Amino acid sequence: MTGEPVFISLRLMFSRRWIIATLLVLVGLGVLVRLGMWQLDRLQQRREFNARVQAQVERPELALDGAALLADLANMEYRQVAAVGAYDFSQEVALRNQAEGGRLGVHLITPLRLKGSEQSVLVDRGWIPEEDFSSGNWARYEEPGEIQVRGVIRRSQSQPDFGWRSDATPVPGGERLAAWNFVNVPAISQQVPYALLPVYIQQAPDPTWQGLPVRSQPHLDLSEGPHQGYALQWFTFAVILGVGYPFFIYRREKAGA
Repeated sequence: MTGEPVFISLRLMFSRRWIIATLLVLVGLGVLVRLGMWQLDRLQQRREFNARVQAQVERPELALDGAALLADLANMEYRQVAAVGAYDFSQEVALRNQAEGGRLGVHLITPLRLKGSEQSVLVDRGWIPEEDFSSGNWARYEEPGEIQVRGVIRRSQSQPDFGWRSDATPVPGGERLAAWNFVNVPAISQQVPYALLPVYIQQAPDPTWQGLPVRSQPHLDLSEGPHQGYALQWFTFAVILGVGYPFFIYRREKAGA
């Protein structure tokens, strides 16, 4: 459709008969283009996240002592870390709704009092079955004495990636919360009688460790995801609508002539 038919279609688009439909199409075009731009923004965010994570994964293991305790640990998420200390099981909590091998359970989150320091750090020691959590039978999973923990640094979390779950904030002197939806370090620290580092350690599996708790590491997907394809899809829809609408008007008017 070129030349005079194009001019006729463009003129008819803003006639009284077609003006409402044209406005709706223009709104639709705006929405489609915005969705495409949003996916490109998501792609850029994904690339930045991947670059940051890859940089931390490739760094050498960090010994969590001395000057390292003053570092910006929150920006070192997924870096390998090693810490030595003793667990305080009196302040242990559970992370709800954790699955392992198709079974529901919890992860045990335990403060580690770091050797040679007044500092402590939460450690995700791994998964135990739901029935042991419900019965309160956690003592069987204690690891007493001085221990070395290896794993990766994880950021505190206060809200889900999707949904609206949340945790109550403990009140000083109030009831202690034994189970949490997230490893929310600032909130958990409200019920712990000493300072906690702003991050936690997710303990890595150890070939010499058999049984429970089951250690695990985060699954890192460092691909770019589907965002580029989705952006192309939305832009394609916009082109089809933008080109097809004038053609549709021309055909309808010609058929009714």
